[in-house]
Amino acid sequence: MDEIILEVKNLKINFKTNAGTVQAVRGVNFTIAKGKTLAIVGESGSGKSVTSNALMKLIPQPPGIYAEGEILFDGRDLVKLTEKEMTKIRGNEMAMIFQDPMTALNPTMKVGKQIMEVILKHKKNFSKEGAKKRAIELLDEVGIPYPEKRFSQYPHEFSGGMRQRVVIAIALAADPKLLIADEPTTALDVTIQAQIIELMKEIQRNSNTSIIFITHDLGVVANVADYVAVMYAGQIVEYGTANEIFYNPRHPYTWGLLGSMPDLDNKSDELLRTIPGSPPDLINPPKGDAFAARNEFAMAIDYEKDSPMFEVTPTHFAKTWLLHPDAPNVPIPEEVQKRIDGYLQKGEQ
Repeated sequence: MDEIILEVKNLKINFKTNAGTVQAVRGVNFTIAKGKTLAIVGESGSGKSVTSNALMKLIPQPPGIYAEGEILFDGRDLVKLTEKEMTKIRGNEMAMIFQDPMTALNPTMKVGKQIMEVILKHKKNFSKEGAKKRAIELLDEVGIPYPEKRFSQYPHEFSGGMRQRVVIAIALAADPKLLIADEPTTALDVTIQAQIIELMKEIQRNSNTSIIFITHDLGVVANVADYVAVMYAGQIVEYGTANEIFYNPRHPYTWGLLGSMPDLDNKSDELLRTIPGSPPDLINPPKGDAFAARNEFAMAIDYEKDSPMFEVTPTHFAKTWLLHPDAPNVPIPEEVQKRIDGYLQKGEQ
């Protein structure tokens, strides 16, 4: 049985604003095992980044409020820890790769010094010379050529992909047990995206690090995730293994995400499936299922009562009334099924 390193229970994060209280995360539950990758997927505003920042205790309080729930990391509830206690965990046992490397890096400091800072802070047995040697090794490990030379350069002397590699080197400097990657490939072109994802897979193989990968693009995580959590309006609406989410999606929102993914096999005159409307206002969340207004398969109960999580398999759950025994049988939309069949055919080749 896999060793659970992180367990999130009924996490609720609110933000006080002049317009009212934003219920940004509304009762999120998930676990991640040692050496596994969990992808959290959803549109902008679905609560992904708030969740990842909450795990690191980076939510500013105020206006942020940890309204309810537990974040159990190696058996400790991070919600109850003081800021002083969290500084011993951040960058050491848990580390984060941020979306924009230019804002994550100090533009006035050489990249080697930035890596050394983390090593010297969290690895007390390292001398300055030892930290420099390890920083150069890390630059080499993340695929930066001429690491001895690059050690003494500034962030502006690196390309976007190379800057992201530096950010990954900093995150790895203290050998964390858990790595949280918040949209780490968004600003990069497709070729560099693939390289960064392959790098993260290699890191995991070498160090058995657990990874939480935050993204709005299901396609990005197809070959990297062991498990996928689909988020919408601050809730997880579907959770399962990567194969279950890609080959047997059960929530209409997941259908929408899969159907809206571009594909190299798309014909030039073929329109992509879109999800109509926009996410709800989380100051006043709608009654019932938050996705109902955008769901072409919504039933009367969706507008009255929020759905529980229904079990599809012991590892696959979906938050939709369509899985209730009394619900009509609604098949996966034809366009989405074609996409799934295409994945299956490619997998067999």
